[in-house]
Amino acid sequence: MTESLIIQTLQKTIESQNEIIESLRKELQRANENVEFLLKKLYGRKTEKTSAIDGQLVIEEVALGLFNEAEVTADFTELEPVPFEEPVKRTRSGYKRKAAFKNIPQQDQVYKLEETQRNCPKCGDNLSVVGKKFLRSEIKYIPAEISIVNIYQETYECRKCKKEGLPSIFNSYTPEPVLQHSYATASSVAWTMYQKFVQAVPLYRQEKDWKQMGFWVSRATLSNWILKTSEEWLMPVVEKLEEELLKEKYLHCDETPVQVLNEPGKKNTTKSYMWVYSTSTHADHGIRIFKYSMGRAGENASKFLQGFSGFLHTDAFSGYGKVKDIRHCLCWAHVRSNEKLILMGCN
Repeated sequence: MTESLIIQTLQKTIESQNEIIESLRKELQRANENVEFLLKKLYGRKTEKTSAIDGQLVIEEVALGLFNEAEVTADFTELEPVPFEEPVKRTRSGYKRKAAFKNIPQQDQVYKLEETQRNCPKCGDNLSVVGKKFLRSEIKYIPAEISIVNIYQETYECRKCKKEGLPSIFNSYTPEPVLQHSYATASSVAWTMYQKFVQAVPLYRQEKDWKQMGFWVSRATLSNWILKTSEEWLMPVVEKLEEELLKEKYLHCDETPVQVLNEPGKKNTTKSYMWVYSTSTHADHGIRIFKYSMGRAGENASKFLQGFSGFLHTDAFSGYGKVKDIRHCLCWAHVRSNEKLILMGCN
């Protein structure tokens, strides 16, 4: 066998081995992808949750320890936003640091020499102000405070009408209280609701906060504030929002289980449901309404959506079939966990 023939044979053998190696590499890659997919199916999230609301709010589930949150989230390389006029630098997040102070009220604090100190240490002559030098900016926090406001109504009298025997007493206009026979104000009720429903601070903790600020108010009273103001002031607003929502052409709907304590006729472990109805991201006015129900029957959606005749975007829950005279649109985000979507399609 000649030398050239031997070289050709070796080259073919090497090429053949390279093809086998490449084939095995691809097969291994596919196997790894399958394993990764199965691990995600086994240990990954089992629910579909929106990652954004109107393209702005990102919802994240962060599990941090109660006592070591500061240690976990600390990042000493991160720069604080400082409102220097020049230079305006961009941080890693891409926003201008100056913009962080854009909507915050600002005040100047100028440190001055006392009158007795305004003498030259060399010649003793009086010192004159020639300017001020900027050193730094600091963020100031003013804790919440409570105060009692005593409401008086000034009374007026017409002396001429009094002499003639006519009605002569007049009172100035006084706004109605937020709740009758209550010391609640719009600010106190709004703060209670904000703490409860936005910051997730339970009423028993708010009760302690009020006491620490010098005014004792029971959680029962705080509950009354929430319920009565919601009924008298907020329900008319919600009813108007429902009316406007049903005029939209595109709506989204979903239901999620919740647990309600001490509900008549139900155990605490029994599921109730919160139904959510929302306009689309392209609506002129974003409306999102939460409607509580003891069950998951499709009649809940059918009853709420009476008068709506547009497109309803939901998952494949059969209960939405109770909603008539609309166009049903299904959700592609549920395809991976609900094969029925592939079969049903959209009508």
